[in-house]
Amino acid sequence: MGQIEMKRVAKTFGDIEVIPPLDLTINDGEFVVFVGPSGCGKSTLLRLIAGLEDVSSGQMLIDGQDATSMPPAKRRLAMVFQSYALYPHMSVRKNIAFPLRMAGLDKAEQDRRVAQAAEVLNLTDYLDRRPGQLSGGQRQRVAIGRAIVREPAAFLFDEPLSNLDAALRVGMRLEISELHKRLATTMIYVTHDQVEAMTMADKIVVLQAGVIEQVGSPLELYRTPRNTFVAGFIGSPKMNLMNGPEAQKLGAHTIGIRPEHVAISDTDGAWAGTVGVSEHLGSDTFFHVKCDAFPEPLTVRASGERELSYGARVFLTPDPAHLHRFDDKGLRLE
Repeated sequence: MGQIEMKRVAKTFGDIEVIPPLDLTINDGEFVVFVGPSGCGKSTLLRLIAGLEDVSSGQMLIDGQDATSMPPAKRRLAMVFQSYALYPHMSVRKNIAFPLRMAGLDKAEQDRRVAQAAEVLNLTDYLDRRPGQLSGGQRQRVAIGRAIVREPAAFLFDEPLSNLDAALRVGMRLEISELHKRLATTMIYVTHDQVEAMTMADKIVVLQAGVIEQVGSPLELYRTPRNTFVAGFIGSPKMNLMNGPEAQKLGAHTIGIRPEHVAISDTDGAWAGTVGVSEHLGSDTFFHVKCDAFPEPLTVRASGERELSYGARVFLTPDPAHLHRFDDKGLRLE
């Protein structure tokens, strides 16, 4: 079991309230991602769950049991940090087995759990190596293995891929997602990278200044962001958000359209503009277009085969079925 429930949980440091009272339920077996910009409170919230920070007010429940004042060691949670925190003088085998030795498990049980974790993480051939002989991705897998052998109720990941290069990040992202499918254990994952959130999560929790802006599946947040913050944060590239007379014509203070929902033409369309910088990514090309009707450039996603010169005059037409409307407080209008 691995259900975690927060009831009006808050955190203050002195007179500063970093997490205003919030309610959140993480169901058993879910892969939940906390995402938001730096300083939004996502790592603090994870540390409150782990017991590494004290809850200032409210109640924390783990599998229905009050864990608000429970020490970290008794919460049956395993945390994987951004730094691998491996013992350089120990072999991979001993690093993975370390928490089991500290818990006093017999040697046979230690060996069984280490072998099982190594097989799941493709580390069997590396058990007798030391961390210095491993790649960054392999070291991160060792850190995950050390968490797996504890057989926790939930795994807590605090930006575990931040130290890896781009190619390794993609590979480890897939490995962690595959691991979740195999173990079917609750996982809570903190990241500032919305691409990681979109590709890994069953449920995303978007945070800003300690406040939960929206909770939902990746597609729910993509299709129906509840406010302009979520609209601008979720999606890559981010949603175009425009104010002014064009928005007012549609009964909104702000209108939003994603780059993939804008058609670009050389001949006619709703908004005339001038092509600025183009980003060619192979399968896709992103055009940054300065429209006459808006102060900020719009980003348009087109086929990678499409070519337009810098300074070319073009016309953009938004797909009305995918147009988002927001009021003057930034809240979604239905």
